[in-house]
Amino acid sequence: MTRKLWIMLLCGMLIVLITNGLRMTFGVFLRPISLDLDIGRQTFGLVIALQILLFGLFQPIAGLLADRYGSAKIIVIGAMFYAVGLWLTSVSASAFDLYISLGLLTGLGLSGAAQVIVLGAVGKVVPDDRRGLVFGIVIAAGSLGFFLFVPVVQDFLDYFGWRETLVLMAILVAATPLIAIGLRAPPLGNASGHRQSVREAFGEARDHTGYLLLTAGFFVCGFHVTFIGTHLPAYFADNAVDPTYAAYAFSVIGLCNIIGAFLFGALADRFQKKSVLTLIYFLRAVLMTAMFFVPINEVTAIIFGAAMGLLWLSTVPLTSSIVAQVFGTRHFSMLFGVVFMSHQVGGFCGAWLGGYIYDATGSYDLMWMVSIVLGLAAAALHWPISDKPLARLNPSAA
Repeated sequence: MTRKLWIMLLCGMLIVLITNGLRMTFGVFLRPISLDLDIGRQTFGLVIALQILLFGLFQPIAGLLADRYGSAKIIVIGAMFYAVGLWLTSVSASAFDLYISLGLLTGLGLSGAAQVIVLGAVGKVVPDDRRGLVFGIVIAAGSLGFFLFVPVVQDFLDYFGWRETLVLMAILVAATPLIAIGLRAPPLGNASGHRQSVREAFGEARDHTGYLLLTAGFFVCGFHVTFIGTHLPAYFADNAVDPTYAAYAFSVIGLCNIIGAFLFGALADRFQKKSVLTLIYFLRAVLMTAMFFVPINEVTAIIFGAAMGLLWLSTVPLTSSIVAQVFGTRHFSMLFGVVFMSHQVGGFCGAWLGGYIYDATGSYDLMWMVSIVLGLAAAALHWPISDKPLARLNPSAA
């Protein structure tokens, strides 16, 4: 990789660190916002669910535009929506205000400013045999932001309050367009993809069984991480874990995912990716099952955060690498955007259903059971996936 490509990678990492890292702090706002505005956890969960759903639904469109007009322009637009959404959240006075600000505007902003667009930009300039590792590094940057921002945001909440904290977050997001300038770089040649139209790319992916299974499996990933990201701090607090320790346990997920994303990203370049994905989803199910047999306290909360962190977003470099490996990078942002849309639909279900089940039963136990079953289902879905490159990607093909 040349110096220019290293600079591009660094800028992409900083953008993901800020945009994705701050997004993962929304769970610590559940209790203070719910209490201050007198809304239930189901309502706050539905706000996050709406955000996640719009994030996903607009991701293929943002990806298509990024493939056509450049990732930097889309990131700038997305960051502006994201920043305005956070600022309007800070002045919200009702659940409706939250739906518009933290739900609608923030969701639209994330579709243009988060990891998928950055991966698309970086993926077009990184050689095939390094893509899994590089994607893992980008995802690890988001996890570093997760680790850094959660305790800081919790401290700001305790000292300033949730409204002032959101204003500071909005200012930070508004600075990311300056970093996006560094993502402008000429892509590596990919003759196999340049002549393919958007319609042809969609049709090719639609007829590929592995792509459909990958899309279905990524639904489960979104369900898991959004349920946990939205409700885990409250779940720990419900089990008498001090809120500060609950925030630390939550942030440990981000710290350990740095290791997990880097490790599994490297494994993606050495072993069959679908087999590693199968293992990750199976281990998630095992870990969540253990939650029923281990007492919840400050120590076990941090241990759970560390273990879940290793498996948290380690699916992303593997899943995205399979899309690029099978279909090439010409329409990568769009095609992975569709897969990511499934992830966000799963996230919608995870965020909303977690709040609904809690309000209905007074416990998250049923939600953990659903998550375990889905983890086992995802492991079964990934096992038969074929991740071999299409014949048209072979330069010697007719």
